[in-house]
Amino acid sequence: MTRNLGCNHAVGRSIQVTAGGRELFTYVYNADDPQYESPRPYFHPIRTLTGDLVSVYRPWDHLWHKGLAWSLPHFGRDNFWGGPTYAKEDGYQPRDNNGSQDHDQVDALDVSDDEVRFAHHLSWHTQSGKQVVDELRTITTRCTDDGWVLRYETAMTNVSGEDVPIGSPTTAGRPNAGYGGLFWRGPRCFTNGTILSPQGSGRDELMGQRAPWMGFTARQDETDTASTIIVADDSGNVRHPPQWFVRSENFAAVCPAPWFSEELPVPAGSTLNLRYAVLVADGLSDDARANALADQARKALG
Repeated sequence: MTRNLGCNHAVGRSIQVTAGGRELFTYVYNADDPQYESPRPYFHPIRTLTGDLVSVYRPWDHLWHKGLAWSLPHFGRDNFWGGPTYAKEDGYQPRDNNGSQDHDQVDALDVSDDEVRFAHHLSWHTQSGKQVVDELRTITTRCTDDGWVLRYETAMTNVSGEDVPIGSPTTAGRPNAGYGGLFWRGPRCFTNGTILSPQGSGRDELMGQRAPWMGFTARQDETDTASTIIVADDSGNVRHPPQWFVRSENFAAVCPAPWFSEELPVPAGSTLNLRYAVLVADGLSDDARANALADQARKALG
């Protein structure tokens, strides 16, 4: 199978990265979703080298879940995740605080047979229109021995004029709901699949564990094939290794969350830099293969 990379650019809207002419993913960098869903860039569809789908967009149970996306439910008082916001006093409620991550300009689109690199600037606005973040985001795609890997890098500068804590529903009072960050939601057929971790594979009992990487493996409908996804946290990230929000029993989800159980303060004018690698491979993975794939993902961060 040829693995030469390519890119189709729908200017002002999205890029589609391909390998041998087959789609690996589409990155919608200028989203037009409803305000209540906190419009923001997202990756969907995401596919293995052989074409199996490993993401879902706007599932009926959580319309604001968008494949793989940088999503923060508690950025100070504002919600850049979508949907209702949790508060200990009255639970999840719509609060007119759904912000948006708005594309400003493309800074780079470099394409070769071995690598596709895309960089762009974004402005984060509250629902009332105030800019609170200036962000430079860079995504880089390469093929690996067993699949392909996406390196995700963000530099978020707090331009709100005040210190802002990044948290989660758990820091707001809901136990075991520490989601927020680079959040992946898998397809319906991955429900009750296997969560992968350095501590060994499992299911929802791995929620909240600290680890340098985690992943997911499951079978596909229709094709009787299987797929694996690994997410690795960069060793230079704040609070490395992070706690992880992972789910299997209700739906497939993997999310490294350095603010899972403790808010992360972002001082006014400061820049928060974070890097991740997301590896996508065909086939089921046991613990040994998961560790080998994680090594490839971490190599992409080297």
